Amino acid sequence: MPPLPSSAPSSPSSGSPGSPVPSPYPSRDAVVVALRAAGCVFAEDEAELILATARTPRELTAMVERRVAGLPLELVVGWAEFLGRRIVVEPGVFVPRRRTEFLVGQALAGAPHASVVVDLCCGSGAVGAALASALGGVELHAADIDPAAVRCARRNVAALGGHVHAGDLFDALPAGLRGRVDILAANVPYVPTGDVPLLPAEARDHEPLTALDGGADGLDVLRRVAGEAAGWLAPGGCVLVETSERQAADAVEAFRRGGLTARPAVDEELYAHVVIGTRE
Repeated sequence: MPPLPSSAPSSPSSGSPGSPVPSPYPSRDAVVVALRAAGCVFAEDEAELILATARTPRELTAMVERRVAGLPLELVVGWAEFLGRRIVVEPGVFVPRRRTEFLVGQALAGAPHASVVVDLCCGSGAVGAALASALGGVELHAADIDPAAVRCARRNVAALGGHVHAGDLFDALPAGLRGRVDILAANVPYVPTGDVPLLPAEARDHEPLTALDGGADGLDVLRRVAGEAAGWLAPGGCVLVETSERQAADAVEAFRRGGLTARPAVDEELYAHVVIGTRE
């Protein structure tokens, strides 16, 4: 991330006829105070990001007010950092989580020479973009059922030569990918329906339900992926999904029923749980 400024953009004198209206946040401290009053735990860090992004006093005011109103910081500034990359995010699109970086690392460790990558349930396309960037020269496909996610993902994978498809899981993919996929990353929704109202407001109120709600036990979409993945994987190819600690054993069993060798992987620091299925 580039160095961040320590003060807000300078405001022209309000006394000049026709000059822009100055921001009510004339300094970094003023932004911090507003964010802290709104309950932002990392007010200082957030202020730095907002100040680095705002191009005019008017834009600064709008960004601070959107954040104070509860809009996730990533949607306020228009991007999220994911494995050192700036991923464009838009309203109505799932914001990539830092814990998902563990899934990317597991995929690269399991298939370091992958040439065909699929990012299913791609959201912003962060996972696919990170994999393609690390591997270099891969054939990248991403897919999502949500039109807003498809539009956003295209912005993030275009420079990497990626193709983004709209549709329901494997129905969205070109048939020519069957039996050729080396890495199939499927960041499926896995929150049990009854737990969705318990999510933080930033997720519950600003991210699409289709990216969060995984059905009664949270594994509905995961089971669908596990049941079809083997037919899309190349020999030795792997499919990776994120899940929770309490769901991991059932997810492993779903992959095994789908004809894959399966194992869980955990990163305690990130509180990340990934299940990996491999086609032998």
